[in-house]
Amino acid sequence: MSEPEASRNGTASTLRIDHVSKVFRASTLGGGQTPALRQVSFAIDRGEVVTLIGESGSGKTTLGKVILRLTRPTEGMVTFEGQDISRFSGTRLREYYRYVQGVFQDPFSSYNPIYRADRVFELIRSVYFAHLPHQAWQAMISSALQAVALNPDDVIGKYPHQLSGGQQQRLLIARALLLDVRLLVADEIISMLDASTRVDILNLLISLKRSGLAILFITHDLSLGNYVSDRTVILRHGAIVEMGDTVKVFTNPRHSYTRDLLAAVPELHKKWQPLGSRPAVPSGVVPRPVALRAPALTECEPGHLVADEEQP
Repeated sequence: MSEPEASRNGTASTLRIDHVSKVFRASTLGGGQTPALRQVSFAIDRGEVVTLIGESGSGKTTLGKVILRLTRPTEGMVTFEGQDISRFSGTRLREYYRYVQGVFQDPFSSYNPIYRADRVFELIRSVYFAHLPHQAWQAMISSALQAVALNPDDVIGKYPHQLSGGQQQRLLIARALLLDVRLLVADEIISMLDASTRVDILNLLISLKRSGLAILFITHDLSLGNYVSDRTVILRHGAIVEMGDTVKVFTNPRHSYTRDLLAAVPELHKKWQPLGSRPAVPSGVVPRPVALRAPALTECEPGHLVADEEQP
């Protein structure tokens, strides 16, 4: 087992991503390669929220899947508490999922409509707590539900269609909390929820962070990332173009892509403007580069890195 890498604070990082690349090869005759990730490197520390921001197709979800071992990187390494997760299999992989869990965009697709919603807890029990007495198990469920501000009487025994989207998402977070979760990959977990429920889920994440949980918050919404995160990573075409303390990235954006993203955020105090008077926004159809080479990052101020400008 390798020694844990040092974090920004001098302690061991919960998760470290080192020069991770992922290439998808076309199945058609003649092939071709599409780089989804290009030499991505950053760490997430205990009790920290790191927001991963980028437009659709930038590689955000692919990176989440790499961390969760749902897909393997073409190059690079992901280490959890100093251990290379690519070496995990069998019991070690099962233990990894005790500590690292993911919650995804669409809560409705995470449930089988013919079963009660709290069956997601039983699936956890069958793998990790098979020998736990019934009373102790029920006490664990009650504690996990209370941690996500759910009343057990409101959700236990209900079918998915009887619960709101917010209740379903909270159930999935509670399922993760039944384990000794140390890192939560939250991939667009509030994009399908109404505005008031979004704030509740964000505040829940902040509360979990304060208890020591490390969170990777994946989103395309800059305002949400600004609200919840300590550090921000801006991803474009699979490569990091800017990252650092959230306040620095948002108040002093140095890469043109970051500035374009910020310019595209609607401002509540302004009315809609005709197309010709609005700032240009980044296009989602810019051709992606084929090479795995990523632009170099340099420190423009303490705790703030920016990439060289890259031609599309």
